Amino acid sequence: MEYSKLGSSGLDVSRVCLGTMTWGTQNNQQDANEQIEYALAQGVNFIDTAEMYAIPPTAKTYGTTETIIGNWIAANPARRSEFILTSKIAGNGLAYIRSGGDITGEAVIASVEGSLRRLQTDYIDLYQLHWPNRTSPHFAKHHPGMLCFTEVDARTHSNQMLEILQALDACVKAGKIRHFGLSDDTPWGINEYIRLSEQHDLVRVTSVQNEFNLLHTKDWPYLIENCVHADVAYLPWSPLAAGALTGKYLDGARPPGTRWSKMQRNGLFRDTALSNEAVKAYIEVATRYGLSPVQLALAWCNQVNGVTSTIIGATSMAQLREDIGAFSLTLDEELLADIDAVHRQFPVPF
Repeated sequence: MEYSKLGSSGLDVSRVCLGTMTWGTQNNQQDANEQIEYALAQGVNFIDTAEMYAIPPTAKTYGTTETIIGNWIAANPARRSEFILTSKIAGNGLAYIRSGGDITGEAVIASVEGSLRRLQTDYIDLYQLHWPNRTSPHFAKHHPGMLCFTEVDARTHSNQMLEILQALDACVKAGKIRHFGLSDDTPWGINEYIRLSEQHDLVRVTSVQNEFNLLHTKDWPYLIENCVHADVAYLPWSPLAAGALTGKYLDGARPPGTRWSKMQRNGLFRDTALSNEAVKAYIEVATRYGLSPVQLALAWCNQVNGVTSTIIGATSMAQLREDIGAFSLTLDEELLADIDAVHRQFPVPF
C-alpha cells in the first residue's frame, strides 16, 4: 500500500480510503467487520463515513453506519489508532436532520457530539462539511445555466462560514476533532475558508472530497490545481460513478439488490445515453488490455496527478478485494492514451 500526505495535516493516509455508506442498508454489522479487518490487513488506514449514512438516506437509517463502525471500535478499542477516521455533518435539505436547516456553528457542535457517541470514540481525525449551505455545482448541476451565482449573497455565506470555522476550531481545541475538510465544494469555497482561517487564526481546511471519475472530470484541472498549490488534499468519491463504470447497469440493467435498483435521493442522473456509450467504450479498452472495468477506472483515478486518496465502496468481499487490488496496478502510457481517446469522445456524458 502506498501513502500520501493528507493536505497540511501532517497525516499519512493510504491511497485507498474505505467508504462505508452502504453499511446499514446493503451491508450488516458482520459484513462491515469483515471489510474493516480486510482493509486494515491490506494497509488501508483511512475510513470515511458520515452522520447521514446509510445510503439511500432516510430518517430510519440516519446514523446507522456510524453506529456500526462504533460497534467495531468498541469491540477493538486498542486498534483505534490504526486508522484515520473521518465523518461529516449533513448539509441542508433533509427534514429529519436539524429540520433541514443550514450548517451553523451550533449544528457543528451538536453533530460532532452525536457522531462521537455513535462512533464510540473520543476523537474524529477529519471532520467534513458534507455539502455547503449554498447550492454548489454537484450532482449534475455543473452545466451552464443550472446555477445563478450572481444571485448568491457571498457576504452572508462568508459570515456563515466564519461561524462554522469558529465552531470547528473550538472542537479542535477541545480534542474532539483533529482536522476539518469540505465535500461537494468549489475553488471559491476552499479559498474562502482558507482566507477566513488566516484572517481569524482558526483551523485550516485540510481536504475536499468531490465526485471524480472517468464519466465526471469537471474538477480537472482548475479545482485540483487549486488543491495542489493550497496544500489541500483532493479525495475523489464515487470513482466508479456509483457503479456505472463496472458495466452492470448497461442498457438499462438493474440487478436486484444493487444501488441503482433502489430509490436515489438525487435520481439516476448518471444514467444517460452518452454515459451508456462511454461505459461501453471504456470496457472495450479494459478488455483489450486484460483488465476488468473496475481495475481500469480505479487505477486511472489513482494515477491522476493531484489525487491524494480515492474513496471506494463495496457491498461484497469480492468487490472489496478487486477494488483494493486495483491500486497496485500501473497503467502504461499506451493504455492511458487509449483511455484519453475515449474521454475526449465523451468528456461530459451526464
